[in-house]
Amino acid sequence: MARLASARITGKRALSLVIAGLLCMSPLVMSAPLQALPVDGPVLRIQGSNTVGAKLAPMLIAGMFEAQGLSSRISSAGKKNEQRISAVDSAGRTFHARVAAHGTGTGFAGLKDGSSDLAAASRPIKDSEYASLANLGDLRSADAEQVIAIDGLAIIVSPDNPVSSLSVEQVARLFAGEIRNWKVLGGKDVPVELHARDDQSGTYDTFKELVLGVQNKTLAADATRYESNDQLSQIVSNRPGAIGFVGLASVGKSRALAIADGDSQPMLPSTALVATEDYPLSRRLFFYANPTQQSQWTQTFLAFVHSAAGQAIVAKSGYIGQAINAITLSPSPDMPQAYQSLATQAQRLTVNFRFDEGSARLDNKAQRDVERLIKYLQSTNKTMSAAVLVGFGDARGDPARTALLSKLRAMAVRRELARGGILAKNINGLGDLLPVASNTPSGRIKNRRVEVWVY
Repeated sequence: MARLASARITGKRALSLVIAGLLCMSPLVMSAPLQALPVDGPVLRIQGSNTVGAKLAPMLIAGMFEAQGLSSRISSAGKKNEQRISAVDSAGRTFHARVAAHGTGTGFAGLKDGSSDLAAASRPIKDSEYASLANLGDLRSADAEQVIAIDGLAIIVSPDNPVSSLSVEQVARLFAGEIRNWKVLGGKDVPVELHARDDQSGTYDTFKELVLGVQNKTLAADATRYESNDQLSQIVSNRPGAIGFVGLASVGKSRALAIADGDSQPMLPSTALVATEDYPLSRRLFFYANPTQQSQWTQTFLAFVHSAAGQAIVAKSGYIGQAINAITLSPSPDMPQAYQSLATQAQRLTVNFRFDEGSARLDNKAQRDVERLIKYLQSTNKTMSAAVLVGFGDARGDPARTALLSKLRAMAVRRELARGGILAKNINGLGDLLPVASNTPSGRIKNRRVEVWVY
């Protein structure tokens, strides 16, 4: 249903710059031993996803520098899709960071060979990558895997294309080359042109998983491939028969289509629907770090990314930050009565907690979201009996067990909130009702959730 040049920095000044940044950071960063800064070369190196690296990562690095009272500048590093972020202190000394945005896979390769401090990723780490990096530690631990933003994978067409919505199945058939003219879908008598990201792209990996893979399709050989989201979008916007897929921040002058998955209604990649990850093609953006050896600059940067200032930059860049807001939803007849009452009397918060199959254990993002939710409820004076937690499951298993698991998940969130001094008004488990995605492996992950409502 509808939802929503190399530089030097030495001596005491170098240490004071980092310490100044640490003073406003988290206890985790404060407790870490101060490590030596590089005498020459970048103080922070990020490789990987073009979705993350083209704009967001440079903006976040510049924001971290400026939060420490330094001036910053983003410029080309002399190679395509590589950028240099320079900073100058009050004494006129400069240092810099580098971002190379050549695809998610290159980020994990950089972690493996030591050429990168952080891997930028627009998809979770693959099992094969996880195994190849096992000597670094647990790359799926909270210290390594950092969810930095939420993105919507937008299916885009020219503004002149009259088609307004598609199902995931129809998108898969289009990109597999099975639908070759838009008139088949109620559009104009115009041939379909396919535009896709390249094989190194995390955006393409996500598209394969969420669209092609679940429909057992493969990308048509005649699709035009791109390393850059923005370039792809620009081409699609000017070609009447074109269709492509990009990260949310790169829709540009193209038009995003509403997407339906399984029993869900068509959803546009709106801020609220992407924030809750209800939008069928929403995805998480990541930084992956070496969990056992991180420079002080890396730790300071990650702490800034998770701060309110860092998440504001995420929103400014065109992605969806993880700040929590209240939204009003309209009740509909297909909702269970208890859910209709919530929609009538309460507001839903733009945060969902998700779980592994058969589990009520909070994932890495959920653990940070608990902290954000506690701060939100404290700031809005809703700490006592104002929040309602509604758990859901997927339709794969026994309905009675699914209903029980959905309530256990809500109870797990309630327990974490109680540790922060929050007393929930009520919890409920609605089993496999109100799916937001199809009953597929990726869809079931979205359906296993706990929503938060407030009176």
